[in-house]
Amino acid sequence: MTFAADQFLKTVSEEPGVYRMLDKEEQVIYVGKAKNLKKRLSSYFRKTGLDTKTQVLVRNICDIQVTLTNTETEALLLENNLIKKYQPRYNILLRDDKSYPYILLTKHQHPRLAFHRGAQKIKGEYFGPFPSSSAVSDSLRLMQKLFPVRQCEDSYYKARSRPCLQYQLKRCSAPCVGKVSDEDYDAQVNFVRKFLGGKSQEVIAELVAKMEQASENLAFEKAAKYRDQIQLLRKVQEQQSVSGKHAELDAIGYYSHNGLIAIHILMVRDHKVLGSKTLYPKVPKDSCDDEILTSFIAQYYCTPGASGRIAKELILPFAISEQNELAAAMSELKSSNVKLVTVQRGERAQYLQLANKNARSSLEVKQSTQDSINKRYALLKDALNLDDITRMECFDISHTMGENTVASCVVFDAQGPNKSQYRRFNVTGITPGDDYAAMAFALKKRYSKLVDETKIPDVIFIDGGKGQLNQAVEFFSDWPFDKEPLLVGVAKGTSRKPGLETLLIDAGRKTVNLSSDSPALHLIQHIRDESHRFAIAGHRNKRQKQRNRSVLEEISGVGQKRRQALLKYLGGMQGVKNATREQLSQAPGISQAMAEKIFNHLHDKA
Repeated sequence: MTFAADQFLKTVSEEPGVYRMLDKEEQVIYVGKAKNLKKRLSSYFRKTGLDTKTQVLVRNICDIQVTLTNTETEALLLENNLIKKYQPRYNILLRDDKSYPYILLTKHQHPRLAFHRGAQKIKGEYFGPFPSSSAVSDSLRLMQKLFPVRQCEDSYYKARSRPCLQYQLKRCSAPCVGKVSDEDYDAQVNFVRKFLGGKSQEVIAELVAKMEQASENLAFEKAAKYRDQIQLLRKVQEQQSVSGKHAELDAIGYYSHNGLIAIHILMVRDHKVLGSKTLYPKVPKDSCDDEILTSFIAQYYCTPGASGRIAKELILPFAISEQNELAAAMSELKSSNVKLVTVQRGERAQYLQLANKNARSSLEVKQSTQDSINKRYALLKDALNLDDITRMECFDISHTMGENTVASCVVFDAQGPNKSQYRRFNVTGITPGDDYAAMAFALKKRYSKLVDETKIPDVIFIDGGKGQLNQAVEFFSDWPFDKEPLLVGVAKGTSRKPGLETLLIDAGRKTVNLSSDSPALHLIQHIRDESHRFAIAGHRNKRQKQRNRSVLEEISGVGQKRRQALLKYLGGMQGVKNATREQLSQAPGISQAMAEKIFNHLHDKA
């Protein structure tokens, strides 16, 4: 298929919008935005002046789809949503789907301080974002020492009839049982609000005024409490001394080497370094630094729900072509002025230098780890006499006395564990405890409907001896594809100690023993242990779910409403078990026949 560019460009609008480029298989291979769609798209089809990456992209275009938007900011948001959705191979991809944690101050009569991550649907004030959950936990522990505001769950708070241990430790003022007046509690909540907003000096000034007032009123016990708070706050200020004069900024460090990119974000809030994190965008070949940094900033900051992470000022490692456009879009999202600047000297330059240093260090560590993985793969390839290993899978079975059997399949690619492709299978229809049948079930589930040959592994490891391996050999005996994986059983030694494993190849007719210090064996142990861990986790979840399941759920005809009616009417599960047929039939919605059915089921169980 060829794309009729001239004919297409005649119909393209000159308004802002987003375009999607598709290949012959109708897969989206690139997503872009433009202030003027006609001009931007025309630039792809120039006869000269295109870089190598763009030439390759254009050769693969078979169709272009266009979506018009009202503004450039709308186009930017839509572009980022589509990049996340389609993951096009010619776009720079930022894989950072984790939402940032916040501290939530709820909107209750007695507000609660809590850790929060995800959609901000709960009514209250959100402070953050913080770079990690540990940063939030540390802040909450500090807040408990400074201000006696409750952090307990609402259900726990409502059920209290006397103060809990936090009150005894002077970390909560016990509003649940009226140990503090609403006025005094609200004052502490207001201190929390100001402290989290970076106004610690203002908090100290108010506490000093309250201490003096209490002293004048001869309320010396109250004055002593304020004094202790002031001393603790001053101590915290000394420990977290002011780093500089800039209250809020993100310094963005950048380092590239051997085709890998590391971008380090150093977050400064309330004049202090709050935290940092390093991200590694997936970058197509021949991408320039300007394009990479522009795409990173757009995807990281300019997405719906990400306005909380936008700082007032971003310190860039170098100037980028769309600097003003990105600043305008981020200002609109944050509803306040946002600056994107480059600096050469001063305090902000020192932050940037630190961010660049961290980016370089992180990338070097990552490359060192990858070099170690590559060495292990190369040695394993030699040990198994394979030309190449790009994908490996390993299977394991977990159960307790034959119950709740779960099979796991873990996947390792060239970068190591690929957790997004791990799979678990609930094994059914076999004799309980039959590991051979369970293995056959897992293999059939995994490969019987496989259509994509690129997903066929080079090696399949089976955690077990000849019996489990023979199940794999039998399954692959009529394999329809040209590529056939090497089947390897991993048999434990007689003492079952790591390092004594024997590899079974060729249906167990050939054995390979690697030395205990061999990196190739360490790689096999890693994938085997991952499959074991993943299977056990699935089995435990299934077992726990079964334990938490109500016996009433096993009775056909007893749905959620009837279960709730029975439990409420008879005072819980124990009351239902002890009830007679007549007592059961008196519950709302329970007929005489249903009561008989429930009674018989419960007493058969017993």
